[in-house]
Amino acid sequence: MDLNHHSTRELFALFVAALNELKNRGVTRSTNNPIADYTELLFQHALGLKLNTKSTKGHDAIDGNGLKYEIKGRRVTAHNSSRQLSSLRALEKKHFDLLGAALFNEDFSVLKACLVPHEQVLKCSTYSAHTNGWIFHLRDHVWGLPGVIDVTAKLQQAEKAHDYPSVQNHG
Repeated sequence: MDLNHHSTRELFALFVAALNELKNRGVTRSTNNPIADYTELLFQHALGLKLNTKSTKGHDAIDGNGLKYEIKGRRVTAHNSSRQLSSLRALEKKHFDLLGAALFNEDFSVLKACLVPHEQVLKCSTYSAHTNGWIFHLRDHVWGLPGVIDVTAKLQQAEKAHDYPSVQNHG
């Protein structure tokens, strides 16, 4: 899709329209940055989780056994290869049992995903007074930590289930 001929204003209008359509399809729960909502949706469907309301403190979802999940995603791009997830609040209070973490390619396709036990998240995170939260980087070595489960294939399957075909105009 060639977007070079569009004005900045038109590009933002396309972006807003895309965000609204993602919300209408149930792919996102808001029209904010879609990576957080999309990550939650994929984990929900891949693992059969029940998502909490947006106001629930300390975890995003729960499974049938009562395990609590904090869910984070990061999109890696050519311009920003950082794998730093958004801040984890009150990590020492253990509001969650497992961190569901996913890395996405630039086009929002699933690159890698895993479940990280809380104790490993705590060991590998550093506190930042600036953000009043804990910083965790989802680097490749995380998949080799004790107790970490690779769920990449499960998230990629969930991704395929939510990849609705484009509407074709045959008129």
